[in-house]
Amino acid sequence: MSQVKIGVCVYIFNQNNQVLLGLRKSLHANGSWCPPGGHLEYGETAVSAAVREVSEETGLTVNESDVIFAGYTDDFFNESGKQYVTIHFMTTKYLGVPEVLETDKCAQWEWFSLNELPGNLMLPNINFLKKYPDVLSDFITKKDN
Repeated sequence: MSQVKIGVCVYIFNQNNQVLLGLRKSLHANGSWCPPGGHLEYGETAVSAAVREVSEETGLTVNESDVIFAGYTDDFFNESGKQYVTIHFMTTKYLGVPEVLETDKCAQWEWFSLNELPGNLMLPNINFLKKYPDVLSDFITKKDN
């Protein structure tokens, strides 16, 4: 029997309102772009998992109190037979410079404007943008006011 997994991701915005995305090179969703994220582990809250994943993947420091819930998606990866409920968060507050720490999973980190996102986003991020088309842009607009 297959299990549904819980994933988390964090849309991190820099001072230029660009979002941080990584190019995946692991077997799951290879060649797609996504924000830092991963699996919820037993005993963690979704926010603590998101903060941990950001640190493990990018070396950036994010405080739980600065992470805001953005929405969730139900994601079916037909090619691998996996299903995830993905919890999406966002923040503009972080310390450090992103670096590739999990070289087996990520080829590079890059900042993108919301108007110029790569076409090959990971499925949860595609589904998020369809389900909540204005959440990220509204978030950075409010930040600037």
